[in-house]
Amino acid sequence: MAKIISIVFLGFGFFILFQVASPIIGYQLLELRFSKASDFLASPQNERDQILGVSVQNDLNNFPAFVSNIKRAAIPPFDSFELSIPKLGVLDALVFVDSNDLKSGLAHLPGSALPGERGNMFISGHSALPQFFNGNKNYGSIFANLTKLGKGDEIKIKVLGSEFSYRVSDIKIVSPNDLSVIYPPNDSGRFISLMTCVPPGLNTKRLVVVGKSI
Repeated sequence: MAKIISIVFLGFGFFILFQVASPIIGYQLLELRFSKASDFLASPQNERDQILGVSVQNDLNNFPAFVSNIKRAAIPPFDSFELSIPKLGVLDALVFVDSNDLKSGLAHLPGSALPGERGNMFISGHSALPQFFNGNKNYGSIFANLTKLGKGDEIKIKVLGSEFSYRVSDIKIVSPNDLSVIYPPNDSGRFISLMTCVPPGLNTKRLVVVGKSI
């Protein structure tokens, strides 16, 4: 009987280990694929990273995050909007406008483009191990499956009765201090960028998914 119990506990231990390790291994394979594909770039830091009004600051948990002090000329007519990523089961997740706070929802970087505007609408969200993803109920893991997105997948934004659609055009893995990702790919298009920590459950690097308006 004792032998059977030991085997059961050993099997349970291997199961837990697999659940924790598999997302990290999957991320490592993803990063390896990015390094071999010319259209999936690991952005280097450069002189453009010195952006007036935006900096990287550590919180009380030593978590590096983008913080923006940029002020708009006019206050937006809404303080939040909704984001959906159909492929990942993220539906109408709340995004707070001009926010540096990731605790209560997704944070739209202050000063970045608003829905429908030209430029880059930059949104940050937490990730955790995919096993903890629970739809839109837990904003601590809402971007847990962001690594599963690929070129051509759709991102939707709803605000004030209007809907805007974006198609994933690029994916980048960058350092936590790389501010260059807040720039739009060009000056004439309308873009959205979703950023979260990788590997899953850690904050070693950042995954940035870029979508272009369609």
